[in-house]
Amino acid sequence: MQIAVLTLEGYNELDSFIAAAILNRMRGKGWAAYITSPAEEVTSMNGVTVRRQRPLDFIAEADAVLIGSGIRTRDHAAEADLLACVRLDPARQLIGAQCSGTLLLARLGLIGDLPACTDLTTKPWVIEAGVNVIDAPFVAHGNVATAGGCLSSHYLAAWTIARLGSLADAEEAIHYVAPVGEKAAYVTRALEVVRPFAGTAAMRAA
Repeated sequence: MQIAVLTLEGYNELDSFIAAAILNRMRGKGWAAYITSPAEEVTSMNGVTVRRQRPLDFIAEADAVLIGSGIRTRDHAAEADLLACVRLDPARQLIGAQCSGTLLLARLGLIGDLPACTDLTTKPWVIEAGVNVIDAPFVAHGNVATAGGCLSSHYLAAWTIARLGSLADAEEAIHYVAPVGEKAAYVTRALEVVRPFAGTAAMRAA
């Protein structure tokens, strides 16, 4: 599985790096998650500059695309040229967004009036875009998922692994990154959140 983690200028490190790190726990099964950006280098909201691993057009061929947030997402959501290059296909791909990334999905027409999650700062802008924002950390409708709050990254990652692999795979990945002494609690909570949206194939596999 090839996964694009869309990371734009002003990105939130927690969104991009946590999701990518958890997804890459599946590398032994042929998975790879890549920091994907329109620019060769991107700088985070806290001044962390990284080089992209894949260009923006990688999004079109990826099996899954996760969109993180950042302090400039509202500006990015108004960039018609950028949005035109973010070619997503919910019939073929899993698509997830976190916090202000939900605003990008709204601008791309992938949410409509379906219930969605975002962070408290972005909530008014997402509502303004016509989205029904709910008070929840994660929700998915078919192949499109949204999450709210920086530390909801592991829900998006777990959902992606559960959908494209199995709940057992998701459990193993979350167990690895969870704090020592709290692993059972973290795994239980993560699976409780994503299980209703994992799909019957993944549920049978677990």
